[in-house]
Amino acid sequence: MNRNSKHIVVVGGGYVGLYTVLRLQRTLRRELRDGSVRITVLTPESHMTYQPFLPEAAAGNLSPRHVVVPLRRVLKKATILNGKVTKVNHAGKTVTFEPNVGTPHEISYDLVVMAAGSVSRTLPIPGLADAAIGFKTVGEAIALRNRVLGLLDRAETNEDEAVRRRALTFVVVGGGFAGIEALAELEDMALDAVRYYHNIKREDMRWVLVEATDRILPEVGPEMGRWTAEQLRERGIEVKMNTRLESCEGGLVKLSDGEEFEAATIVWTAGVKPSPVANAGDLPLDERGRIKTSTRLTVVGAKDAFAAGDVAGVPDVTNPGQYCAPNAQHAVRQAKVLADNITRHLHGKELVDYRHKYVGSVAGLGLHKGVANVYGVKLRGLPAWFMHRTYHLSRVPTVNRKVRVMADWTLALFFKRETVSLGEIEEPRAEFRAAATA
Repeated sequence: MNRNSKHIVVVGGGYVGLYTVLRLQRTLRRELRDGSVRITVLTPESHMTYQPFLPEAAAGNLSPRHVVVPLRRVLKKATILNGKVTKVNHAGKTVTFEPNVGTPHEISYDLVVMAAGSVSRTLPIPGLADAAIGFKTVGEAIALRNRVLGLLDRAETNEDEAVRRRALTFVVVGGGFAGIEALAELEDMALDAVRYYHNIKREDMRWVLVEATDRILPEVGPEMGRWTAEQLRERGIEVKMNTRLESCEGGLVKLSDGEEFEAATIVWTAGVKPSPVANAGDLPLDERGRIKTSTRLTVVGAKDAFAAGDVAGVPDVTNPGQYCAPNAQHAVRQAKVLADNITRHLHGKELVDYRHKYVGSVAGLGLHKGVANVYGVKLRGLPAWFMHRTYHLSRVPTVNRKVRVMADWTLALFFKRETVSLGEIEEPRAEFRAAATA
């Protein structure tokens, strides 16, 4: 190891972390080869999850393995360490790193990149932590798929009407992209599945969307948001706007409109907040708890520190006074500018601002259904669904993953998707334990 090498530590292996290091492997090819620069990525998981594909993975349209990117395979010039950063001491240029298994220790750096992303933003709602599930990880998506299908099995097998009603009631809280796409894809999958059940009809299932504001999918505009709500209602989905979840203890859902009912599935997608690592050190924060970042993606008032993505408050130069939204579109674009600015910084060149042109938004609403607003062109139904798939296929990293996703979609044209629950994978030792104690 070259003792005089510049050590770049990247905190986080999500969109920003992956795309930044991918680009640095090209822009710093010579430096990485001769050892004058080395890169370490600190991340809890050994993969990056392409979150826009989580709804399709949950619905069985894509293999879960194909919505994640193995970091060690694609970031060959970087060292990947799995664990979490519990403290950032930028004054001393060290981070405290806690491996997933092992003893915490300090790692020194010359330059740090804060790319830890976000976590689910929860509220102090009674029962939420015990009764609900999020929708940010591939584990949550597949657990939710298995749960929905497992509950269909439960309802098919049980004659108790209360048990059946609870099992067949599904609640999604949050009307943004994650909530709408999760709800639409899972409902679409469940409709496919009930054709193989003798004691369950389409009308027996109850799907409920709970949104605290007066609109859903604000990213696609009010007109397309209203159209989406109408489409969901036509499918029999209850869309409750201006409504809050007040309690869900023991699965008893209590809404602000006074309605109460039992539900075995409650999905929480009501927003995100910066990763806790943002507040675990001496880097400056803005009023929303994000790392205070300049338009050049440097941390304000901190030399040799960069930040981007959901963990950073990046001013929007195209809309003065506003900040870039915490979404994948910004994260991917910021990563390119971030990597180039790091390269410029190491070469003593002037940094550039992050400036973006709004492309638009696309959302899938189940198989062959979607909504889109791209460059002001509004699409719905099959054309929007096709654009949704095309856009995200172009954005998923690596040719390897693009080909695998295309293969999944191609097979789906000729074969029906699998609708079988594999809930036992969540407790793989349960049967063995039962046999051992019998």
